[in-house]
Amino acid sequence: MEWGLENRIASIIKPNNNRALMLAVDHGYFLGPTEKLENPKKVIAPLLKHCDSLMLTRGVQRTSVSATTSTPMVLRVSGGSSIIGDDLSQEDITVSIEEALRLNASALAMSIFVGSKYEYQTIVNLGKLVNEAAKYGLPVLAVTAVGKELGKDARYLSLACRVAAEQGAHIVKTYYCENFEKVVQSCPVPIIVAGGKKIPERDALQLTFNAIKGGAVGVDMGRNIWQSDNPVAMIKAVRSIVHGNSNVDQAFKLYKKLSSGKKQKNKSNKPNQNKSNKPNQNKSNKPNQNKSNKPNQNKSNKPNQNKSSN
Repeated sequence: MEWGLENRIASIIKPNNNRALMLAVDHGYFLGPTEKLENPKKVIAPLLKHCDSLMLTRGVQRTSVSATTSTPMVLRVSGGSSIIGDDLSQEDITVSIEEALRLNASALAMSIFVGSKYEYQTIVNLGKLVNEAAKYGLPVLAVTAVGKELGKDARYLSLACRVAAEQGAHIVKTYYCENFEKVVQSCPVPIIVAGGKKIPERDALQLTFNAIKGGAVGVDMGRNIWQSDNPVAMIKAVRSIVHGNSNVDQAFKLYKKLSSGKKQKNKSNKPNQNKSNKPNQNKSNKPNQNKSNKPNQNKSNKPNQNKSSN
């Protein structure tokens, strides 16, 4: 393996433990302004330092990611259909290798739709992308897309992952399933598990734990992090499993602790909203309004008016 290619893969899958935590924010390329990802810049900023790599489109990278970051970019280079179109599987390569290099991408990502109407087109495009990327030492991540008409069991995912690896993909992103170990064993390249649709936080942590236990090198999680009520707490909890070998109970306990701390912090930061903090509104603090403080108005302070002074 060439040095540049090996170095880029090592920036995504950490060599010290062969683990990876990828944050997915590329949903808008076919979903548009996804719920809680309407403002990508605001979403990405607090999470960027907690992930090993960021999967995104060139538009979001240009507009919503600081150029000073050292986090590797996994650039999605496929597209062509939207959620309101006839068939999401009709994708093509939409970003050139030159553009990817200008954006300093650490890897290129595209979807293949095994078993779909456009299976041939997407698999051939993967082969072509691998050919072109190899000239520049760029690794390719293949996403085994699934849909209502496609399977999501070990037999189907084993087929899809193996096809992707056979075409030269260096990493495969797929879904967790029952008997996931069979999928991993039949794929000769590292597998990263997709987070999928939003599920309860503990369930997402269980998914992460099961994926690692089943042989995946990590997860590429999006909605289950930034659609959480506490995204930073959630990504830290996921990271504790991926890189800290925490179990589900430990990770969920961490999530609750961090979420609780945030709520308490927010509560203490609300300025002057309790009754005792309202300035000069309680009776004792009203200046010069009580009877004893009124100057020269009580009887004893009137000069030379009492009998004993005469």
